[in-house]
Amino acid sequence: MIYRFRVILDADEDVFRDIEIEASATAEDFHNTITQAFGFEGGEMASFYISDEEWNQGEEIALFDMSEGMNPVRVMCETSLDDITNEDSTKLIYVYDFFNMWTFLVELAEIAEPIEGATYPNLMFAHGILPESPPEKEFKSDEEDSLNFEDDFEDLDIDSFDDFNNSWN
Repeated sequence: MIYRFRVILDADEDVFRDIEIEASATAEDFHNTITQAFGFEGGEMASFYISDEEWNQGEEIALFDMSEGMNPVRVMCETSLDDITNEDSTKLIYVYDFFNMWTFLVELAEIAEPIEGATYPNLMFAHGILPESPPEKEFKSDEEDSLNFEDDFEDLDIDSFDDFNNSWN
């Protein structure tokens, strides 16, 4: 089977690549295909994260297991794409270069039969140019209003803490 993915840079501008790859290929093969499709050199750390329908980050599939035996993670070279994606679980998050945090939303768009004579992986379509630096991430709460910690402490009586040092052992 052939998986057809759309790999979208998490940015305001539309930058994406449509890639087809064998379902039995490893996540590392897919990682290499994505880095080539977007023009990265490919020498940085990266991870895939299994995602739900709301793009919440789930289990990590890392390029290398850096856990040193503590909470080991799945690694790309030992994980096939059909182990982490299927028609019921179609979304992944891909992060390349943990210093710059290039973040991509990856969605399985179609499962197809291989075309005789075609070679895979295959870059089917490219749209947009990768910016020189990764898009800035804006982290905010789920609430519409941003948190204002000053409001949390406006009724706090600092004088009530005068005996703190005296009672601390």
